[in-house]
Amino acid sequence: MNPSQKAPPRVAVLGLHLEANGFAPPTTMADFTAQCLERGAAISGLARAETSGLPAEFPGFYRHMDSTGPWQPVPILVASAPPGGPIDQAVFQGFLDEIRTGLAAALPLDAVYIGSHGASSAVADEDSDGTLLAMVRAIVGPAVPIVVSHDLHCNVSEALVAACTALVVYRTNPHVDMAARAAESAALIREALAGETFARAFIRLPLTPPSVTLLTAEGPYADLIRDAEALMARDPRIANASVAGGFTFSDLPKCGITITVTARGADERAAREAALTLARRGWGERHRHTRRLLSLAEAAELALRAASGAHAPIIYSDAGDNPGGGGRGNTPYLLRTLHEAGVQGAVLGNFIDPALAAEAHALGEGAEFTAVFNRVEDQFGKTFTARARVLVLRNGEGIGRRGTMAGRQFSLGPSALLELQGSGLRVVVGSLRRQCHEPRMLEMHGIDIAAARVVVVKSRGHFRAGFDEFFSPDRVFEVDTAGLTSPILTNFPWKRLPRPTFPLDENAEWREPGWN
Repeated sequence: MNPSQKAPPRVAVLGLHLEANGFAPPTTMADFTAQCLERGAAISGLARAETSGLPAEFPGFYRHMDSTGPWQPVPILVASAPPGGPIDQAVFQGFLDEIRTGLAAALPLDAVYIGSHGASSAVADEDSDGTLLAMVRAIVGPAVPIVVSHDLHCNVSEALVAACTALVVYRTNPHVDMAARAAESAALIREALAGETFARAFIRLPLTPPSVTLLTAEGPYADLIRDAEALMARDPRIANASVAGGFTFSDLPKCGITITVTARGADERAAREAALTLARRGWGERHRHTRRLLSLAEAAELALRAASGAHAPIIYSDAGDNPGGGGRGNTPYLLRTLHEAGVQGAVLGNFIDPALAAEAHALGEGAEFTAVFNRVEDQFGKTFTARARVLVLRNGEGIGRRGTMAGRQFSLGPSALLELQGSGLRVVVGSLRRQCHEPRMLEMHGIDIAAARVVVVKSRGHFRAGFDEFFSPDRVFEVDTAGLTSPILTNFPWKRLPRPTFPLDENAEWREPGWN
């Protein structure tokens, strides 16, 4: 290298992906190893591969950095688990120790990119994301840029904002902009490396809405996102304006809609003015965060009409049991309702039952047997029994083709398609807890979605980006079912959620920050 040339910047890359539901069983090391746990150089190889199981942020980050100049990635650790309970404390501590050791060995560093979900917690640490950021900042020092990207369902803490240079939050729900937000993070790192300075402003609202009101096609949250994008477009001082919807089921004091604005030129006044503009609209329109769900009886009635041809084909969200929010994927309420109502030819995916999937594999395709769904009951997952036939057996491995999973590898574990006698209802039974938000999860079992008149998915909202080629928004319905992700927030015994908070508490009040 010519002595006058600067060495390519050394950028550490790491991330911790977990959406922690405070009412679900703890997340263990097995949950991470079953989904994604990568270290060191393997991360760079996977990020640059045609397909991989990495969170989509990392390929997006690498693509932008590779296209904008030389750099030297220093990948440390990427750990991702399906949404579940808080991380087992020993597992979280092990990740922290591994990241600490890796970063210390890699010094000096020019920048750090952290691609995390942002709604994690650990059994003994309510702010695991903030703890991680504070540790990274302590290791790399105050001058090294640290840019973080988060899911829009993140729970942002003051500690995290204080430790990072910039926070970039998804702007689409269903999430189809992970790579784009990672590229935005990479661009901010490039700016910082070129000498740009930043200031941040942060506001948390006492507003913890159900996740079904946080879609970005339309509604109160969509309007806030559009306002944030407009601010960035018209004011070059605003490097990023992130409106995070939060994840109420974490049941933590840091829950709630948050606004984090990053301004160029260390312009704190511009950041504060933008944050206040967004916060005032968000709070002023808090009453828009309501949504009516179908009852089970209404769902059965509409499904009968759709199955008979009296109504257009429909898709139901089994909203109370979304594995994508920590649900177990094993509640039978909607399954039982449609079967007992005699709804002909409906399709449901994915019912999570490793024992039932294993039994189907042992019996073989074509076998008829008494299928016991969820033979080991838990709080919401009750036993349901029906005569069934094994139609299709698969290993559960696939590559997504649309929406949030496009081009990404997924695994359901050993899976089976069962057909219930009497109703003809077909059920995809999986072994691993995965929400059904990708059409391939059904199609790989031989299901022609376009020919189905009633489809049920155990997914809250991400299925909308995968199934929209089959079902227009007016044919999508959310059903009020019991489970760990019920949008009816009064169903939960909240312990740590900040109170009062809207909509749980009509008397909730927000006081604007006393900025000069």
